[in-house]
Amino acid sequence: MSEKNTEIEKLGEIQKIMKYLSTEHGGMAGAYDSFIKSVLKNEKLSLKVKELISIALSISSQCEWCITYHVKMALEAGATEEEIIEAGMVSVLMSGSPALMHLIPVKKALDEFKK
Repeated sequence: MSEKNTEIEKLGEIQKIMKYLSTEHGGMAGAYDSFIKSVLKNEKLSLKVKELISIALSISSQCEWCITYHVKMALEAGATEEEIIEAGMVSVLMSGSPALMHLIPVKKALDEFKK
């Protein structure tokens, strides 16, 4: 698998599992989807800020699929590469060297998705 396709493939895997869950476990998946929509509404924090927080938490959680997804969503919400890297560095501050290594998939996603 080439490096360039890795991030696109991760997004495809996310779509595939969400479709499966929606089809086979609709009640639970629907409740989760409603929760996501509720949390991501622009209220006191903008969607962009929420996505930057999600990037930091994804790095701390060491979830490469989450990192890929939230980098893409942050870019779509208007975040810059610099803001995304800074959010990542906040995660490094709180989580140390393992978080630093998860800036690798952040950079890959940025390279793939930035406009």
